[in-house]
Amino acid sequence: MSDFNDNVIADFRKHAGQTPDTLPGRPILLIHTVGAKSGQRRVQPLMFLQESDDAPWHIFASYGGAPKDPAWFHNIVANPDIDIEVGDGKTIERLSVSSQVLEGAERDVVYAEMSRRWPQFAGYQEKTTRDAIPVVRLTRS
Repeated sequence: MSDFNDNVIADFRKHAGQTPDTLPGRPILLIHTVGAKSGQRRVQPLMFLQESDDAPWHIFASYGGAPKDPAWFHNIVANPDIDIEVGDGKTIERLSVSSQVLEGAERDVVYAEMSRRWPQFAGYQEKTTRDAIPVVRLTRS
């Protein structure tokens, strides 16, 4: 997975926030986290949901429907103030954001919208043994 993620990150940066060579048409941002155990800085490409340009971003700890949460999710829980990179095809902006794990109905509404737009997310929830795939809201600091 690391080689694939490295290629997505390079594609994202080459095309100012777009990923035409690796994940065409998908909304991608990069999160910058610090390892909860290791303290190492990490960069992870993720699909996101954003209702409008000034709205918060939502990211999903789907891990392809795996039975456990991805490492980046544990890093965000331990260190909720992170940076993200977002782009519009012309420029990339690095922003400081605060993260919040959504719960209950609020989480369900956001996850349902992501599943409506990107049906594979419904499949991830069906595949996993986790009760619910975590949804994280990212808000500008």
